Amino acid sequence: MSAIEELFDFNKKTLLLQSVAGRTAWDQETMMPKEGAALRSQEMGALEEIIHIRKQDKRIADWLDKAKPETEEDKRKIELIKRGFERANLVPVKLATELAETSSKSQIVWQEARKNNNFSDFSPYLEKVVNLKREEAAHLTKTGELYDGLINDYEHGMTKNEISEIFNIMKPRLLNLKKKISESEIHISKIKGDFDASKQLALSKEIASVFRYDFDRGRIDTVTHPFCSGNGNDVRVTTRTDLKDPFNCIYSTIHEVGHASYEQNVNSNYNLTPLGSGVSLGIHESQSRIFENQLGRSRAFTKWLFKRMKETFSNFDIKNEEEFYRIVNKVSPGFIRTEADEIHYNLHIMLRFELEIAIISKEIEVEDLVDAWNTKFKSFFNKEVKNVSDGALQDVHWSIGAFGYFPTYTLGNLNAGCLFQTMKSDLPNLENNLENGEIGPAKDWLTKKIHQHGSMYEPKNLIKKATGREFSVEPFISYLEEKFTDLYFN
Repeated sequence: MSAIEELFDFNKKTLLLQSVAGRTAWDQETMMPKEGAALRSQEMGALEEIIHIRKQDKRIADWLDKAKPETEEDKRKIELIKRGFERANLVPVKLATELAETSSKSQIVWQEARKNNNFSDFSPYLEKVVNLKREEAAHLTKTGELYDGLINDYEHGMTKNEISEIFNIMKPRLLNLKKKISESEIHISKIKGDFDASKQLALSKEIASVFRYDFDRGRIDTVTHPFCSGNGNDVRVTTRTDLKDPFNCIYSTIHEVGHASYEQNVNSNYNLTPLGSGVSLGIHESQSRIFENQLGRSRAFTKWLFKRMKETFSNFDIKNEEEFYRIVNKVSPGFIRTEADEIHYNLHIMLRFELEIAIISKEIEVEDLVDAWNTKFKSFFNKEVKNVSDGALQDVHWSIGAFGYFPTYTLGNLNAGCLFQTMKSDLPNLENNLENGEIGPAKDWLTKKIHQHGSMYEPKNLIKKATGREFSVEPFISYLEEKFTDLYFN
């Protein structure tokens, strides 16, 4: 074999091992018996050790030097393999292995701590994760800013300063819109009733099919914190139910199906290559957020959803389509990020971003985290956090060491804003399609513009290629201002 063939074959086997590790992590969340936790953390550590050693293999450097790519796709594959090789060699194998094992243990403890509203049980495990992530960040940073080394894993080339600049543009306009809505005379109630969990799941699976999720290449299970796992021909989705709030299940499902749609529709020729998955979390989140919000919470789609809800739940007491649309999009400063409206959601992300920077830079320690969270939450939302499960314990991310992930949710919203602006122009019948529960044209548009390309293009280049415009904050903020001004003042 030539050098490039050897390189790609070696990388394929590494990707297969990563796929096994991902499936093992999925099993931990969905199927693993409780007493399997200790063994599972060792399994995850052992897998990570093998994978990390492969990524550091000295033969990769030789193959990279000798490889002669003839196509743009092969050039991009080599670029991504080189990036992974350089990253792996910055982080010692022992540290990578310890992080995988510790995070596996930490996540299991977090689940129980969240359920029991007890931060002290989780705190020692989080301390270990934080110390390991600080150490990893010191190895990875190229700017001297520790946080840059972490966010780069999720959004290549992004920095703390660039995110801060984006948030500084967004925050005053979000707060102004929030204040304006709080002064509106329109009162929107909450959904009321008891909603059978099995019916919620059945309806959510139907909605997943409406959004073109391929069940022959996936499945849906229930977990504490919903997620999507896998790529290619095995992409699995999870959701959760709340007997008092069926929207939790419905919109968690739509969100995760957005992620799954990306992975299921990458060009099949890219499978088991560096191009065979989503290019970044900011692009990935744009797909979940555009499914969930611009499409799923639109006035047009909620007309279809209202009919299906009435048919599914006999105790459904919302009078008409317009009332239903307003309830789905009610603006309220709630405690839980995943249940937040489109305005407060981004404030949730800004809060977490500020806390992550503080904890990674040692401005605060884990023992200070609950008080720091509660103080910032009061500042952002003007509400007192009474239960730590509604505060610093609510998200899974820190338990698994995913520091730097949170900003990509808002980057996803901004990318979704850019994409939706162009989608509406390209699809003049979009509203009629959505009213009839026909997501196909929108999904096909996203597949053509985003999904099929996998990791072929860098995020900002992909957005420009899809829309003909540079990445910008403006389309998303304008979308929010237009939507919620109409909702609360017309």
